[in-house]
Amino acid sequence: MANPSTLLFYLNYLSKLEKMKSLVIIPTYNEKENIEKMIHKVFSLPEKFHLLVVDDGSPDGTGAIVKELQKQYPDQLHIQERAGKQGLGTAYLHGFRWGLAKGYDYLFEMDADFSHNPDDLVRLLDACKNGAQLAIGSRYVKGGKVANWDRKRLLLSFFASFYVRMILWIGIRDTTAGFKCYHRSVLEKINFDAVTFKGYAFQICMKYAAVKHGFKVVEVPITFIDREFGTSKMSGSIFKEAFWGVWKMRWLKL
Repeated sequence: MANPSTLLFYLNYLSKLEKMKSLVIIPTYNEKENIEKMIHKVFSLPEKFHLLVVDDGSPDGTGAIVKELQKQYPDQLHIQERAGKQGLGTAYLHGFRWGLAKGYDYLFEMDADFSHNPDDLVRLLDACKNGAQLAIGSRYVKGGKVANWDRKRLLLSFFASFYVRMILWIGIRDTTAGFKCYHRSVLEKINFDAVTFKGYAFQICMKYAAVKHGFKVVEVPITFIDREFGTSKMSGSIFKEAFWGVWKMRWLKL
């Protein structure tokens, strides 16, 4: 017969696991071709995820699609609507604040366009449950790769990460990656008010802040696939922000 104290320990442990909540945050602007398929896919995974869409007033009706699907997933699907296009970085920070206030333990960044494979959410979560405090879906570690990119774009991305590593001295191969899982302790520590970047620079800054605070960062190999539907939100100003922003990050109080 099992020792009562041992049995109680395991019951408490299992109860704690059940209470751990995972939130996938997806910023959207004109993603009507992708968002419904993405929502169904995330909720079909073997792990239980909640999903928050942060929509910047998409004129194509993305927000309306999400609200209609809330009838099917009333407890798991959430939406925050903002007035106008305010940028990727501010959308994620909005989502982080919302998720922390709601008590989520693991918070994910993911694109709506299937460039990030939703199946890999489980692998990122497993990495965090096994000791990582920030798990990054990485294109540039062993086993990671990029599909459907031309050689010029691939080289630009690869050398951008090299450039960042040389300036910030962080041992992360894929410094601009946008597919990530944070344990809430990381986000609670970072000074969001100091993170004012919107695009690639936002992704770099959040990783840099995690490293500066001494959190354990693990890169999980993924295959990144370029979007099939919709329009990319990247622009020359976003690349410029990242190029100069990495120098600014060294002096920020993150």
